[in-house]
Amino acid sequence: MANILILGASRGIGLEFARQYADAGHRVIATARYAAGLARLSTLGAEPLKLDVADPASISGLAWQLDGEKIHVALYVAGLYSQGGATAPPTQPDFDRVMHTNVLGAMQAIPQVAPLVEEGEGVFAFITSGMGHISSVASSDAWTYRVSKAALNMAVAAAQHDYPRATLLALCPGWVQTDMGGPGASLTVQNSVTAMRRTLAAITPADRGRYLHHDGRPYADW
Repeated sequence: MANILILGASRGIGLEFARQYADAGHRVIATARYAAGLARLSTLGAEPLKLDVADPASISGLAWQLDGEKIHVALYVAGLYSQGGATAPPTQPDFDRVMHTNVLGAMQAIPQVAPLVEEGEGVFAFITSGMGHISSVASSDAWTYRVSKAALNMAVAAAQHDYPRATLLALCPGWVQTDMGGPGASLTVQNSVTAMRRTLAAITPADRGRYLHHDGRPYADW
């Protein structure tokens, strides 16, 4: 049985990770912002933690809530989508909201969680997006979102050097049928998470700091 930590598990991909890992018999610690999300996690058999990655006061208390834990797989799933093209810069509040959730929250989680992952010699994966893959940008749609995910990918690669006994990586779930992907996306949430769990189970030290597709293929030109 492994200890699994999921940051951002109230619904969608994070909730499905919690469901699948709990069903597989692992101990799951998972976070949600609201009572409804916490209740869903409890129903699945996870240990719920109230946490909002966009609230500095909330996420700053993560370390003491996890004091003494040894984590084998940690997942940063929290994310926020944005619209807007390069001809229309975001307002400061919108920029702050997206960048705090997608990037700063992850950067605040790293020094609190990565040492616990080192204790378990495990994996700390950050759910990113193909839209944060710089060489594949074909339009300015969701400009702030693209910038935030590109920044997240770089932050993960840079942080890897500080935690050599853990494997940090950016993991793209594919085009998934979530609020962002819509019903026309190519992957169901269940199939995406199943593939990502398979990828995480096959991770080796050679994957440290990498940026991978949900099925384990690397973004070679990142």
